Amino acid sequence: MRHLWLAALCVLSLLAPSLAQAQGPCVRDALNQKVCLAEPAQRIVSLSPGATELLFSAGAGEKVVAVSAWSDYPPEAENLPQVGDSNRLDLEAIVSLAPDLVVAWVDGNSRSQLERLSDLGISVFWLAPRTFDDIAAAVSDLALLTGLPDLGNERAEAFRADMAALESQYADARPVKVFYQIWDQPLMTVNREELISKAISLCGGVNVFGELPRLVPRISREAVLEANPEAIITAGSSDDRQWLEAWREFPGLAAVAA
Repeated sequence: MRHLWLAALCVLSLLAPSLAQAQGPCVRDALNQKVCLAEPAQRIVSLSPGATELLFSAGAGEKVVAVSAWSDYPPEAENLPQVGDSNRLDLEAIVSLAPDLVVAWVDGNSRSQLERLSDLGISVFWLAPRTFDDIAAAVSDLALLTGLPDLGNERAEAFRADMAALESQYADARPVKVFYQIWDQPLMTVNREELISKAISLCGGVNVFGELPRLVPRISREAVLEANPEAIITAGSSDDRQWLEAWREFPGLAAVAA
């Protein structure tokens, strides 16, 4: 019997390297769930514009087979099939694409809907970047899941270097009061915890509504006029300037006078 055990151990030791090689990538997502793939993902569905951009940044753009609405960057993403938006996903369309990985956004996608995909055996990787380091880490993680770890690490480090350069460039600049508008009816903005606000700060701006308690608060037009921002940035389509043009009705605003 002892010889049989020794023989079995020898066989296992010989198989161990090949078994290790057969195991695919494993990464923990923003929900602290361990996502393990049998092999690097080749068919990816992205469920938010941010996830789409991060996938392309990680070098995995050619593996994305479908995206969510408003995924317009990089330009190549506009040509991909769409499977819904943050309010409603077409689960049947997603399943029909036979993805080996679905990338979702914690603040934008419905967990209950995506649990149905998980129940079908489809791997779901959740993203929730809150800092620039989170973005760099997401690029590395997505690259690892798609079999491109070296490229992902290279691009993540390049991103960190770019952020450090911007921080240095604007370190001594005069702060500019900024209002960032993400919706018009109701009027909505972001507080300082949102990544957009951190990008504004990085580039020398000060979010005039940064101290509000909610991540995405509703505000009044009067509150904007009282804050008197020197710059107004809108999240609408670059082809639709209606949100910006509406503020020209208030020539007393510093942003309009400038």
